Amino acid sequence: MPRRVLTGRVVSDKTDKTVTVLVERRVMHPLYKKFIRRSKRYAAHDEANLCKQGDLVGIEECRPISKTKSWLVVSRNGEAVDRPVGFDAPAANEAAAPAAGG
Repeated sequence: MPRRVLTGRVVSDKTDKTVTVLVERRVMHPLYKKFIRRSKRYAAHDEANLCKQGDLVGIEECRPISKTKSWLVVSRNGEAVDRPVGFDAPAANEAAAPAAGG
C-alpha cells in the first residue's frame, strides 16, 4: 500500500528534529453544500532541522518515531530533502515481490 503524502505549512520549529505542520483541506458540508476548511496539525521528523516557520513542506507517512510523530519531511519549498538512514523510499516493486519463506 502506498504511503500517504500531505502538503502543509510549518507552524512551529521549536523542538529538536521535529516540526509541526498545519495541513488544510476543503470538504463539502453535507446539507448546505458549502465548502468548509478543515485543518489538522501533524508532528513531522526533520533530521537536519532545515525547516523554518512558514515553509511549505511535503510530509510522508512512516513508521512511528515517537508517541506523536509518524510523519517524515520529504520536501521543503518544492525541493526534495535528503532522507535519514533507515527511512528509504519504498521500492516500486516492493508490493509485487512474493514473500520469502516456506
